[in-house]
Amino acid sequence: MIRIEQYESIVGKVLIEELFLLAGKLEGRSIQNINSTAVGGGVAEILNRMIPLLKQLGVSASWDVIRGDEKFFEITKKFHNGLHGVEVEISQEEYEHFLHVNEENADDMEFSDIVFVHDPQPVALIDHRKTNGRKWVWRCHIDFSRPDPRIWNFMQKYVTQYDSAVFSAPAFARTLPIPQVLISPSIDPLSDKNKELPDPVIEQTFERFGIDRSRPVITQISRFDYLKDPVGVIRAYRKAKNHVDIQLVLAGGGATDDPEGPMVMEKVQAEAANDKDIHILLLPPSSDIEINALQRGSTIILQKSLREGFGLTVAEALWKGKPTIAGAVGGIPLQITHKHSGILTYSVEGTAQWIKQLINEPEYARKLGENGREHIKNNYLITRHIRDYLLLFTSLMYEGDLVYLG
Repeated sequence: MIRIEQYESIVGKVLIEELFLLAGKLEGRSIQNINSTAVGGGVAEILNRMIPLLKQLGVSASWDVIRGDEKFFEITKKFHNGLHGVEVEISQEEYEHFLHVNEENADDMEFSDIVFVHDPQPVALIDHRKTNGRKWVWRCHIDFSRPDPRIWNFMQKYVTQYDSAVFSAPAFARTLPIPQVLISPSIDPLSDKNKELPDPVIEQTFERFGIDRSRPVITQISRFDYLKDPVGVIRAYRKAKNHVDIQLVLAGGGATDDPEGPMVMEKVQAEAANDKDIHILLLPPSSDIEINALQRGSTIILQKSLREGFGLTVAEALWKGKPTIAGAVGGIPLQITHKHSGILTYSVEGTAQWIKQLINEPEYARKLGENGREHIKNNYLITRHIRDYLLLFTSLMYEGDLVYLG
């Protein structure tokens, strides 16, 4: 198991000491995280890394996953798409089923001193708050810049019952009667997905997947989701391939709370049309080393999202010093300063043009990667994320009191 002290070589001893100091302010308090999936997606990935580190710091931290049937997750996928601005229809009966599943889960749960609820799926648990002694926080990880007003009006009744709401970017903030906090997600630089890898591991991974490293490789790592625009990625690749000899890798998996993945995969395979230079890799959840190797061995990384809460794959690519082209949506512009630490794109045509340019200007591409890595190091590593959460939890537990952290 990775020890919290191992991060000193990356972020410095002072920050690690501060984490222990902040954690000490929560002695005797328990923190309970609740979300909808233990596998797949950035929330589960962050919690998998963060919970053990919080425990090492002395924080009583736990993680519960709500249960739901297939219908529930089909409804919450509609919520997800609608809150991202996609037009969807949700019936009254579907809203009622959503609330029923939340109620069933609430009946089976014992809640901690601080209940930290992630995303829309478990938002209505707050309706079953049994005591005012506990503090409840709702954490939104998705792009909330243009939510469907009908879905938001429904959710708002529950969000406003929380003690605080946390968003990933300023553009996602809502008009709410409760305090709002800005906390960006993070990556773990010592995880299997982000740690340094020896060259033979990278080489073996590319050989196993039949990818030719002697020619440029363009890669997007993402769930197969409409909002990640994998079809648009293929179209951008094709336009760029008219000018430069490149290969494309589309790699990723699914999440247990996302029922649309197989449909998206079918469309991706149809668009690829047996092009031998397009490698579509459906990876199991245990593929962190493979993802790390694919990112490190690629020439350019894409994240052509149409909507994005934050886009941790962008942070992963930048941490590895890779020139990255990504959609100018959601939290991605927080990570990329256009033409300095990466490239922001708005269209298939623009993506293709930048692929061509970065292939033809390798020194510029290298500099983008260097700047991107430094930006992630300074802003989006898990130690900063833990610090932000500890400060939030402390402010909730000592509300109205002056907390001395010296």
